[in-house]
Amino acid sequence: MKQDAAAPVRESMVDRISDALRRDLQAGRFRPGDRLPSEHELTRLHSVSRAVVREAIAALRADGLVEARKGAGVFALDPAQREARPFDDLTTARISSVIELLELRTACEIESAALAASRRSPSQLEAILDAHREVERCLREGLPTRDADFEFHLAIAKATQNRRFPDFLQLIRSGIIPRGELQGRQPGDRPRDYNLHLQEEHSRIVDAILEGDSAAAAQRMKDHLRGSLDRYQELLRAGGLASQL
Repeated sequence: MKQDAAAPVRESMVDRISDALRRDLQAGRFRPGDRLPSEHELTRLHSVSRAVVREAIAALRADGLVEARKGAGVFALDPAQREARPFDDLTTARISSVIELLELRTACEIESAALAASRRSPSQLEAILDAHREVERCLREGLPTRDADFEFHLAIAKATQNRRFPDFLQLIRSGIIPRGELQGRQPGDRPRDYNLHLQEEHSRIVDAILEGDSAAAAQRMKDHLRGSLDRYQELLRAGGLASQL
């Protein structure tokens, strides 16, 4: 069965809406007990379906930031009363924190690629290929690759048939893709050399998953992520942004 080509777009919109509401909640725009905009208002404001809004609200509920009251709406909770969650103290503006995250991510995604090679369904394989092509399109048209890159890795995680892998990537999403500002670039830019071999490395991972070769998929994912880790370790050794460390 053909994978819905709009799925990555849908997931991106869910993230965009939940992130916007999360920022409003954390900035105090909605005080504890305040009612959030209705589902209808949010669908109109963001020009999305109700299903997308519901998923965005569900993400905030999972974070303990809001609660739904039957027949009344969705209400803000006190962030100070929220139970501590893993990675709450993650600071991706620090090179040392990015290195810590990359080391953990590498261990997870090596196994993710291996499992995806042996377990992926036809529709999941198609989703990986669609995400791979989207990265290629972004590179070809000179568009930002951050979201497309994440969707590629997320599609592989989903193909493990173990929902904890994609859950983990979503949990650390804010720091998962290398950030160019740590090399002195503008916020949102990628590191200067990040995209040079991106599509070639992704292609090698995809080929191994297509062939069902778990060992090769794991090694190629390791090679791919190791490059990012090496770049940041070199930057740290060179004293880059020392004042932030």
